[in-house]
Order: sequence, then structure tokens, then C-alpha cells
Amino acid sequence: MATTVLLLGRTEIVLDDVRTRIQVDADVELRAGTTLDDVRAAFAEGPVDIVIMGAGLDSTWRRDSTSSDMSSPSAKRRAST
Repeated sequence: MATTVLLLGRTEIVLDDVRTRIQVDADVELRAGTTLDDVRAAFAEGPVDIVIMGAGLDSTWRRDSTSSDMSSPSAKRRAST
């Protein structure tokens, strides 16, 4: 089973740069986003194992994106186990 990593950043340019620089194994799926809707969409696709947030994201955005995660069905399943 693949490990799913969600990359979150302020701009698509930064995320594209990270994608080109990061070396991942073949069994790692990278998802990326710059908005809360992107976060919701990423979790709607299926469980996310690791979330990496860029330093440029303010604390309110970080809090709101974490709340989005916890409202997803996959997060509720993980929290209940």
C-alpha cells in the first residue's frame, strides 16, 4: 500500500519546486494544495498519511486546514482507532 503525502504551500510555484526536488520511493503518492478546498479534495480522494506544510502558511490557515482534516471521514476513522 502506498504512503500518501500532502504538500501544502502558499503558491503553486513553490509546490512545483518541491515536487521536482523531493525524491520519493515509487510507493509514495504526492498530493498538493494551496487552498482549504485543495485540502478537502485531497482527503476526499482517500486517507493521507503525512501532511507537510510550508513555513509561509499563517497559523490561522494551519488551524483551519487541520480542522478540515479532522472533519473528513478518513480522519474520523483514524481518531476512533
